[in-house]
Parts: sequence; structure tokens; C-alpha cells
Amino acid sequence: MEKPKTGHMVPRAVLFDAYGTLFDVYSVGLLAEQLFPGQGQALGLLWRDKQIEYTRLVTTSNEGAYYQPFWELTRAGLRYACKRLALHLTPEYELRLMNQYRHLSAFPETHEVLQVLKERGIVTGILSNGDPGMLEVAVKSAGLEGLLDHVLSVDSIRKYKTHPDAYALGPKAIGLPARQIAFVSCNSWDALAATWYGYQTLWVNRYALPFEELGTQPARTGTSLREVLEFFPSASAS
Repeated sequence: MEKPKTGHMVPRAVLFDAYGTLFDVYSVGLLAEQLFPGQGQALGLLWRDKQIEYTRLVTTSNEGAYYQPFWELTRAGLRYACKRLALHLTPEYELRLMNQYRHLSAFPETHEVLQVLKERGIVTGILSNGDPGMLEVAVKSAGLEGLLDHVLSVDSIRKYKTHPDAYALGPKAIGLPARQIAFVSCNSWDALAATWYGYQTLWVNRYALPFEELGTQPARTGTSLREVLEFFPSASAS
């Protein structure tokens, strides 16, 4: 892990991004490959990119007048990606792919890390673009019930990350200032915006990518969720 920047206090709580951080958004590519041989990876990547692009469009256009829940933007992203790749998305295939997205695989270390944090008495939560129904199913499907103190959805404010109002949900729910909360994301744009907001950030760089070139770095950079434990000197995975 990259060494933390100086001057950071030990956080008192941890918030995790959900999609791409706790849950593997590209695991849906396995089913996509079965349905569209040779195109599964391309579909998974374009689908994800379009999904995120749509969150930004509906947040920044006409003061959110075109807001739609994350589930609907996910569906729209899938439909666009299939058209872009000239893939015939039948109603059956759409249903199967959307259902797979609802039950995304958790990364292997997710349960272990949350369990260690729970045992240390550290407040934990999710702060996600996902709407409440999606998050409820994902958490239950991954067996994470009881390991999270908060599951926060931007749907309550109808503004997606990276809007500062989305990040403000964390301090409001936990009752701590952002500087006393660690924020963990695998998405570099999310880690950057959370850093700008004031969180102590960990960017989980799973795919050996460069960080954003906008002059700000996260407090920490690692390759696994396990490295969030290094925010807490006495907490270590077994």
C-alpha cells in the first residue's frame, strides 16, 4: 500500500462505495459472454461506462429534473450498450442480465474485512448510487447483513455522486465530520470527489490504473479492501 499522507487522524467510521468496490460490477460479464459469445467483456465495460455517464447527465441537467433511479439507469445503459455493439437484446436476455446485476458477486475479501471492522467496534456503512431496493438485495445476496451499520442511498436526495450533497449523506447519518470518516472506493473518480469533499479516502486500485490527473491524491492507495484496516493500527485481518 502507498503510505498515507501526513496529518490524518485515525477515522472513527468507514463508508464503502458499493458497485465496483464491495460488489464486482464486471462479474455480470460471465453471463454476458454466455449470451453473446466473444462480446461479454466489451458489453460489461460499455454497460458500466454508460450507466455512470447517465448518473452524471441526470444529476447535472436542469437541476435534476430528469432524475431516474439507478436501476432504471442501469437498464438504459444495458440497452444502449447492446445497440452500440449491435447485439440483439431480447426481453429474456435483458431480464437475465438485469437479474444478474441485482445479485452481483461480492469481492472475495469483502465479508472478511467487514467482519474485522465489526469486531473492532468501528462504524461501517455503504454510501452508494444504488437505489434502496438494489442495495437491499445486493447486501442480502452477499451475506453482509449485520455487518453494516448504515446503507445510504443517494435516491433520498435524487442526486448522484459526485455531487457534494451525495457525500454529505455520510456525516449526516453517522454524526461525524467527514474528516473523521474513511471513504473507500475502487472508482478513481469517486475517490477523488470524496477526497475533495473532506473524507479520508482509500482508492482500491484493483486494475493497476493511473489515478485521475486533477492535482489531488487520495489519502491512501491500495489493491484490496483489506488495506482499509491500515487506517486502524490495531486492526488486522486474521
